[in-house]
Amino acid sequence: MAKIGVEPSLTDVQEALRERGYNVVPLRGEQDARGCDCCVITGLDANIAGIHNIVASGPVIEASGLTAEEICQKVEEKLR
Repeated sequence: MAKIGVEPSLTDVQEALRERGYNVVPLRGEQDARGCDCCVITGLDANIAGIHNIVASGPVIEASGLTAEEICQKVEEKLR
């Protein structure tokens, strides 16, 4: 299953993605995003963490204003 990087503060998103069978890893910095098929960030510190600077090989989804279910749907759409 795909490897999804998720910021540690998004615990509800991490749990929802794990329930769907994804390999979820916490994004604490730039190195954590390497090798992820998709990353989910809060959007508040996207450039500070360096994740939004195309470090991730896959798409980056900003979670602000979205529910965990909506984020899971976006992840699945991006990975198709």
